[in-house]
Amino acid sequence: MFSEQAVTFSCASDQLLGIIAHPEQAKRTGILIIVGGPQYRTGSHRQFLYLARTLAISGYPVMRFDYRGMGDSTGKLHNFEAVNADIAAAIDTFMAACPKLEHVVLWGLCDAASASLLYFHAHKDERLSGFVLLNPWVRSVATLARTQIKHYYVRRLLQAEFWRKILSGKLGVGRAFGGLLGNLNRVRQTARPVDNELSFQEKMRCALAETELPALLILSGDDYTAKEFIETMRMDSVWQDVIAQKRVTVHEISGADHTFSSGEMRGEVQNITRQWLEAKVGP
Repeated sequence: MFSEQAVTFSCASDQLLGIIAHPEQAKRTGILIIVGGPQYRTGSHRQFLYLARTLAISGYPVMRFDYRGMGDSTGKLHNFEAVNADIAAAIDTFMAACPKLEHVVLWGLCDAASASLLYFHAHKDERLSGFVLLNPWVRSVATLARTQIKHYYVRRLLQAEFWRKILSGKLGVGRAFGGLLGNLNRVRQTARPVDNELSFQEKMRCALAETELPALLILSGDDYTAKEFIETMRMDSVWQDVIAQKRVTVHEISGADHTFSSGEMRGEVQNITRQWLEAKVGP
């Protein structure tokens, strides 16, 4: 029902490798899987490979590829804030290899979700028709501290065993509360912008706020990165307004870890993605 093609393409002076899944009866919308790092095109637990083949069976062309410096691509490794050129080159290659393709949806997990929005913020690429964002990476010193306080220290303070250790002298007061006090101080920290440039978190928010494209958010129920994203939304009215729009669909998978490591979790991600594509993006 589909075939797979290896492609090589240029980005600056480097050569990148990608795999394209071609359905026999291809839809006009394709999915470009952006890889979170450090990771290569197969994905944790072969997730990207399974996702690509599942969507291809449903008729969607899918491309997954290695950034510069990762997997089978050449060059120096770049972090997620510096892969716009890689993504642009991959979209060019994808559309050239699939002549009937009209639009591309960017699909990314963790900092790949962040990279997708950063790419759109920088390029406003009219070939894009949507985003699938899993556990987007928005970490800062303050967001990590706030998440740890809410989801670790509060729970710890309610545990009888914690207080028994303190009262018995097995756990010193300084050791018990030092981490909490340190995190309270870090919550108040705000990163200073360099030359008034927006932070990558602000660029992500702007990208999603300034477009009418549909977006699917998939959040793990048992993952600190997802919890940090939720805390960021709760502390920012602009994020709240964006997420509340009808074009944004949010799914939480209860009990799922960061990489959706079980077959059941991966299958749920695949089904949610496919159903959203059919409902929000079209053929």
